[in-house]
Amino acid sequence: MINYITAPFRWFFKLEAASGLILLIAAIIALLWSNSNLGNLYFDILNTHFSIGVKNFILDLSILHWINDVLMAIFFFVVTLEIKREFIQGELSRPKQALLPIIGAVGGMAVPAAIYIVINLDTGYTLKGWAIPSATDIAFSIGVLSLLGSRVPISLKVFLTALAIIDDLGAIIIIAFFYSSELQYTFLLLMLLSFLILIFFNKLGFKKFLPYLLIGILLWFFTHGSGIHSTISGVLLACTIPHKNSEKGKSLLLNLEHLLSPYVAFGIMPLFALANAGVILENFSFESMFLPVPLGIICGLFLGKQIGVFLFSFLSIKLKIAEMPSNSDWLKLYGVGILTGIGFTMSLFVGNLAFVDYPNALDEVKIGVLAGSGLSALMGYFLLVAVTKKN
Repeated sequence: MINYITAPFRWFFKLEAASGLILLIAAIIALLWSNSNLGNLYFDILNTHFSIGVKNFILDLSILHWINDVLMAIFFFVVTLEIKREFIQGELSRPKQALLPIIGAVGGMAVPAAIYIVINLDTGYTLKGWAIPSATDIAFSIGVLSLLGSRVPISLKVFLTALAIIDDLGAIIIIAFFYSSELQYTFLLLMLLSFLILIFFNKLGFKKFLPYLLIGILLWFFTHGSGIHSTISGVLLACTIPHKNSEKGKSLLLNLEHLLSPYVAFGIMPLFALANAGVILENFSFESMFLPVPLGIICGLFLGKQIGVFLFSFLSIKLKIAEMPSNSDWLKLYGVGILTGIGFTMSLFVGNLAFVDYPNALDEVKIGVLAGSGLSALMGYFLLVAVTKKN
């Protein structure tokens, strides 16, 4: 039973380690492509519109929005499945287990946001980006940690994964409350009705995915039309997917997680990185990194994340609210805290929503995210190399 319960987590960890390298390659390709002689082609492709539907029911989106609104809804669906599983029978199933990454995640969201706000306090619209440095990229952070292999105890890998998942849950809440447009109440009611139908399916014990999928598609359309960002539909759908402990592995939640995670890790996330990491560096200079937006993001990711995660974790352990991960110590915990500053895809996603009405600010966002994430990855990795022994 223990092996069955822990197998999905161990499998997910290995998957994310590999996908982190794919994400890096996708980001490099985006940077090279957008700054090459084919740079215009890169942006033209992203702005090309593609439609599906019939008559009055046509969805017309640019390729960029197909990726950011549709495919990312699938990403959040899978992330929420993972969160739900962890709370039901995984690493977050007991209060003592769950409290350390939860408290660390709170610090890792609050301190970076505060640092960004202080730096951008007198700059008007740039305050909209306060949540950008609060996110953690699951794939990249786990990928970097995995490069250390057995030098890092499994308890710290569990801590980082759980914290990154909770960070993403925080990002979902932020998106719902702070980065949604003017609400359309008719669509909002239809969205609520769709969610209630999904809950009804769950209560009736539906174990086939097709009914959930059909209503889930409607839920996406209604959410998209309501003014709330459409990725929230993936979260709501995942919350209604049934999961029961079974030694035969017949849980719909586990089956969907295993089925979709490879496509998310090796398809959707690299595609998102390819579509969103392209930034024209022609006018880039070292001085541009000290503009309010990139400086706030860099300081938030590189300084705010490590300070917030470690300080809140330190206090919770000292006050005996939570426990130090097994076979770990303060330096190792601090090193993992630094890695949470790898915001990359999640920070880019929040940045796109924050400055949707200010496209000129998006290049500054990308510069800040890439620099802050890069610094966090390098410092976190080399610190952990220094404080861990090779087994």
